[in-house]
Amino acid sequence: MIVVDAHQDIAYNALQYGRDYTRSAWATRQQEAAAGRTPGGLAANGLPDALLGRLAVVFATLFAEPDWAPFTAEKKLGYSTPEQAYRQALRQWDYYQRLADEHPQLALIRTQGELDAVLASWAPGTTLADHRVGLVLLMEGADPILEPRQVEEWVERGVRIIGPAWSETRYAGGTGRPGPLTPLGRELLDAMAGFNLILDISHMTEDGLLEALDRYPGPVIASHSNPAAFWDNHRNLADHHILRLAERDGVMGVVLYNRFMNSAWHPGAPKSETPLQRVVEVIDYVCQLTGSAAHVGIGTDVDGGFGADEMPDGIDTVTDLLQIGEALRARGFSPEDVEAIMGGNFLRVLRRALPV
Repeated sequence: MIVVDAHQDIAYNALQYGRDYTRSAWATRQQEAAAGRTPGGLAANGLPDALLGRLAVVFATLFAEPDWAPFTAEKKLGYSTPEQAYRQALRQWDYYQRLADEHPQLALIRTQGELDAVLASWAPGTTLADHRVGLVLLMEGADPILEPRQVEEWVERGVRIIGPAWSETRYAGGTGRPGPLTPLGRELLDAMAGFNLILDISHMTEDGLLEALDRYPGPVIASHSNPAAFWDNHRNLADHHILRLAERDGVMGVVLYNRFMNSAWHPGAPKSETPLQRVVEVIDYVCQLTGSAAHVGIGTDVDGGFGADEMPDGIDTVTDLLQIGEALRARGFSPEDVEAIMGGNFLRVLRRALPV
């Protein structure tokens, strides 16, 4: 079994916090502890951890953060104009290019052939030294796209997934700043459709995501969203959102932030208050709601504003994502459904979008 994680802010963590993805999470923790700082929470991600956890494919973000966002007191990044957002995303894109150029166990996935090559590195009979982690570029928040026709430039750079919103952008309302798709957002969807890109509805508000699901003809996902049944807030999806996504043969990735899965949990509370079993309950809820195991996967958002101390008990680094598969099997899920949830569902959507 391999794992697909539909949302990781790898480049943002490198440029904002100085977190080197090629180091293990343990090494990052040691370095940050020695410096007396743990920005963004207790590190849970790194290439060595991914390889040990059979994490074969990651949707890696280009995340431009607005100046006003209260993410960290140590803000090094930020934008107030589209041009600044564009330059911020370009820096992150360059980071991914250098990672892939300098580390043979990392690869960028832009075509079906490149996906097949990464998956072949995990085939039976291969060893840890053979394995490669493939990165699919996902733009989270579309402000780095200066105008809709510039989608073509980002496609040429390898972007295969676009989420119009993080918070509010010129294209759509988003988390904390509600609003519909804008006229520019509708033009963006039309431009994306011309390249068969994957639309990511995570962070979009109800008006925007419902219109986008009705309007956009291409593949759709919610890369990192949980059911509102577990915490009814603007970041989680209501049942009718999930059903509409499933009708489009889309997939939602379960976020491993305790608050999104447990409304009684609060930052600073012990991990034990959100056991690993809660992840299984969230996944099972989506399966029961949609009538199959075909529309849910993993979208950890690991190190995306929360750390290992705020993830479910039993998950310390991305190596432990395999424990979710074991827990699903113990719950009675079939081997085929476990493989679909742990990676196959997102691979199905990805294959529909990638050029040959």
